[in-house]
Amino acid sequence: MARCVASAAGRPRWRGPAEVGTDVSGRQLRSGEKGGAAVGKTKRGKGTKWMVLVDGQGLPLGVRLESASPGEVTLAEATLAEVRVPRAKGRPRQKPKRVIADRAYDSDPLRERLKKRGIELIVPYRKNSRHRRYGDGRKLRRYKRRWIIERTNAWLGQFRRLLVRQEHLLATYRAFFYLACLWITLRRCL
Repeated sequence: MARCVASAAGRPRWRGPAEVGTDVSGRQLRSGEKGGAAVGKTKRGKGTKWMVLVDGQGLPLGVRLESASPGEVTLAEATLAEVRVPRAKGRPRQKPKRVIADRAYDSDPLRERLKKRGIELIVPYRKNSRHRRYGDGRKLRRYKRRWIIERTNAWLGQFRRLLVRQEHLLATYRAFFYLACLWITLRRCL
């Protein structure tokens, strides 16, 4: 049987370097959609949405990377679930008492779901909103601390590897994102 297989194979010939080009498309080499996982359409092209939850000092607590297509309201609770607060001795894990977000998170059902969990959502209403059931100007005074998350987003934007996504695999991009968060945390703590 070995002789039959050897004679069927024939003499190996050198055919030159293998090239990928006109014969094989990019989709055949990569699994998933072209452009990578968690890449969605935006007004300016394609991108990945950064959902970052920070503490009062601007240190990242929870991170979620998603396609740029879905709205922030649909991803808010999943981002809150990403928070990994270490448990202190004898104390339960702490959940945030309030979440300050921009107008993209304006949703009464989201406010009610977070209220059941004991989290206060501080979001200004959109301009086209008619029913302002939860409008309280005193609570919106805390909204002026929104600059903290914007500053953290600017810190993350300084990492070119994150700003211009060149990694096709989401796991690699997520690793660089966590590395940037670690760098920001170490820089703030030291």
